[in-house]
Amino acid sequence: MRVVLVGMPGSGKSTVGRSLAHRLQLPFADSDAAIEQRLGCAIRDYFDREGEAAFRDVEQTVIDELTQGPPGVLATGGGAVLWPLNRQHLHERGTVIYLRSSPETLFRRLRHDTKRPLLQVDDPLARLRALYAERDPLYRQCAHFVLDTHGSSMSMLLGRIMMQLELMPPGDAAP
Repeated sequence: MRVVLVGMPGSGKSTVGRSLAHRLQLPFADSDAAIEQRLGCAIRDYFDREGEAAFRDVEQTVIDELTQGPPGVLATGGGAVLWPLNRQHLHERGTVIYLRSSPETLFRRLRHDTKRPLLQVDDPLARLRALYAERDPLYRQCAHFVLDTHGSSMSMLLGRIMMQLELMPPGDAAP
């Protein structure tokens, strides 16, 4: 079984992913961490130096590899769904769960975070709203399930994910 978590930056993909992997007794992978390991530098530095297209090429290669590897739980970067081939690979090779968080919820969670480049703008809430408007349809396109994170504790989210996975018909679970 491969479970893939998609969603906006700050939606909890890595945190939920680690806990879910522990609960399912599966390995956990974070595509951003794998990309940084491959690049030998922070994504932000590479992005600034080489540009978005070069970064997305590396991201696509890493996602392709991670979705063909052994079963596990994969947390993706917030922009992983921007390229059609990534959406296709994620959907076909895993059970994709979209951790949906509103821009307002994300802003409350991330307003003091100085490490996320997307928030280093004059109006971070407006930026989050614009990203959400662009990406929400893409997350939905590749997701098998959409779970709203608003007001949910970690144990509630894990319980809802486990229930969705258990309710899947046997032949429908992705590899």
